[in-house]
Amino acid sequence: VQLQASGGGLVQAGGSLRLSCAASVSIFSFNRVGWYRQAPGKQRELVATITSTDSTNYADSVKGRFTISRDNAKPVMYLQMNSLRSEDTAVYYCNALWMRDTSIRNYWGQGTLVTVSS
Repeated sequence: VQLQASGGGLVQAGGSLRLSCAASVSIFSFNRVGWYRQAPGKQRELVATITSTDSTNYADSVKGRFTISRDNAKPVMYLQMNSLRSEDTAVYYCNALWMRDTSIRNYWGQGTLVTVSS
């Protein structure tokens, strides 16, 4: 399984970006997919996840500003980021969790850098 993240870049505070993550298999193969981020000098943190039953979860810091979604026709998931703040600057990683019986597999994309200038 391969995950390819894209869409990062430099944006001014208040602006928007949409991140994409293309998977080499159907997104519905996974129990949950999502986005995490890691800012310089900080630990990786959860940004947003969506389950195979469309249940979503967001970090408090991005609620109301970010939206996670996936394209049913393609193996792609998205993170729409609006009203960006300087504190959103980080490397964003897509993630896919696969669980069957007692087997768990966790897949990561390579990361895409988002820089928000104030």
